[in-house]
Amino acid sequence: MARARVFIDFWNFQLGWNDRSLAQCDWPRVPGVLVAEAETVLRAGSGLAEPLVLDETIVHASVNPQSPNEVNLRRWLTSFLDRQPSFNVSIHERRVRPASIYCPNCGTKHETCPECGTPYARAPEKGVDSAIVTDMLSLANQSAFDVGILVTGDADLVPAVDRIQQYGLKVINAGWRGVGFDLQHTCWGSLALDPLIPLLERSPSES
Repeated sequence: MARARVFIDFWNFQLGWNDRSLAQCDWPRVPGVLVAEAETVLRAGSGLAEPLVLDETIVHASVNPQSPNEVNLRRWLTSFLDRQPSFNVSIHERRVRPASIYCPNCGTKHETCPECGTPYARAPEKGVDSAIVTDMLSLANQSAFDVGILVTGDADLVPAVDRIQQYGLKVINAGWRGVGFDLQHTCWGSLALDPLIPLLERSPSES
């Protein structure tokens, strides 16, 4: 029996889903479908003879506490998703930070738009990537999984994947087609999420 842990960047997955499907994703189905697909990848690539068994699904999501819509998202993440079998949800707050723009031509710095007066703000940092890296490395050091299924396309995770695979563990990337080539190339194997959409869509009667 090979043990699997699924690591999901919530927004990386959800925004890709929104671009490809009008239906809602049935999140409780996601881990089982991913493990089944990863087992197929393993059998093809290494002749795996033992079943791949899910131990845990770790989801990292960021929310903006100043956004009413994301207050509702936090409620769904904590009151529903985190209570599903295998799921462990971590929430990270995003806060907009003031910013300024410097003009090298005239040597002045602007903190608001000269046309409308709107304050400039930095794109909020999620901190999700570093949290996923921490989880993956910590669990790898504990030999807590044999196969990690990493759901993101972010190249920032390439060094962590390299290190984990030096321990003799396997990481399979589950990503949307057309993105994340560097991460796919680094991982032991990869699978596309796009063909799995029909398996994960909620029917209108379930919504």
